[in-house]
Amino acid sequence: MARERDLLICAVQFLTRLPTPRLAGFQPDWVSRSARYFPLVGQLVGLICAVVFWAASQVWQGVLPALLAIAAGVLVTGAFHEDGLADAADGLGGGGDPTRRLEIMKDSRIGVYGALALGLALSLKVAALAVVPPASGALALIVYHGCARGAAVLAMTSLPYVGDRDAAKRKPAPIGVTRGEAALALALAAWPLLIAPPAFVLGVLGGAALALTLAWMVRRLIGGCTGDVLGAIEQVFEVGFLLAVSAAL
Repeated sequence: MARERDLLICAVQFLTRLPTPRLAGFQPDWVSRSARYFPLVGQLVGLICAVVFWAASQVWQGVLPALLAIAAGVLVTGAFHEDGLADAADGLGGGGDPTRRLEIMKDSRIGVYGALALGLALSLKVAALAVVPPASGALALIVYHGCARGAAVLAMTSLPYVGDRDAAKRKPAPIGVTRGEAALALALAAWPLLIAPPAFVLGVLGGAALALTLAWMVRRLIGGCTGDVLGAIEQVFEVGFLLAVSAAL
């Protein structure tokens, strides 16, 4: 139980900027082993966003509550996944071969493809969330943040890692996640669906469709995944989920 507690804390440290207890005896392998708890961390982030969304909805109407909720998620995670989306878009869109695409992803400067991908993703999430009723929107934030992290964990086990682990923005990179750990992550990601309306199942399908499309693209263009690609998969899942849920509701 103490080890599982440490792995959960490690997952919080890796994915967020939230304060946590200091981990004694940290081992690099803990990051990969903690991937099983990434969806739980996502649900924690989603809960914070849900509180912001619900509270703001009691004061304002329209786009502002959704914008504040999405902004809260960016602040809590330090734009961790958004940074991956921008870098992945620059690399996939701007490189002519796998080597060049990976080089562009490592460049911290944002290009046209990255700026467009980031702006469109954030705009679509805000616009989709803004048309969802407050109670459903708050629950959606908890569900999709968890499921999106689950999609990223599944990608870790399904795609070979082709990036430079030593050059990863956050070290060590989560590599070598087992199928059993991925299965546990998916189970943890899915449990809120037990209390969610049927429209949320459509949301998962919408998010999965975009995530699978991106996974197919990166397998074809660079041969596998990097940390930036995992962030991009998490982000496109969020977009697909919210678009499907907003349409269904």
